[in-house]
Amino acid sequence: MGTVMFFHLMQSAPADTLAVNAPRALAQGWRVMVRGTDPVALERLEAALWLKGGDESFLPHGLEGGPRDADQPVLLGLGAPVNGARVLALVDGATASDADIAAMERVWILFDGNDPDRLQAARQQWKATVAAGHAAQYWSEDSGRWEKKAESPAR
Repeated sequence: MGTVMFFHLMQSAPADTLAVNAPRALAQGWRVMVRGTDPVALERLEAALWLKGGDESFLPHGLEGGPRDADQPVLLGLGAPVNGARVLALVDGATASDADIAAMERVWILFDGNDPDRLQAARQQWKATVAAGHAAQYWSEDSGRWEKKAESPAR
C-alpha cells in the first residue's frame, strides 16, 4: 500500500509540480498515470509539460487514446492506468478508489489552494484517506517552497 501525497498548490501550476515529481518517479522505475476530469484541461496540461525543462529534461509522456498507451512512461487520461503505472497523479478534482490507492506506490493529489471548492474537496479526500487507513502526507508551498505540513501513518 502506497502513500497518498496531497500537494496544496499556491504558486505552482500542476505542470510545474509534475515536471519535478514525475522524473523522480521514473528514476525509481515507476510509471505515472495523470488522471484528470476534463479532456480539454488534460490537453492543456500535456502541452504545458512539453515546455517544462527545455532540452535538458524531456519528460516522456502522452495523452491516452494513442496506439502506444501501454508503453507511455507518463500517461495523461481520464481512466484506468493502462501503462502499468505505480504512481497515480490526480488533477482537476479527479479521485481514486481504495483499490486504486492500494495498487500504487504513490498517489499525488494536486489541488489549487486558491480555489475554495478544490480546497474543500481536498479536505474531504484527506479525511477519507486517513479514515481508510492509508498513509497520507500534506505538502504546501505557501511559504514559497514545498514543506510537509502534516502526516498520517498507514493503519
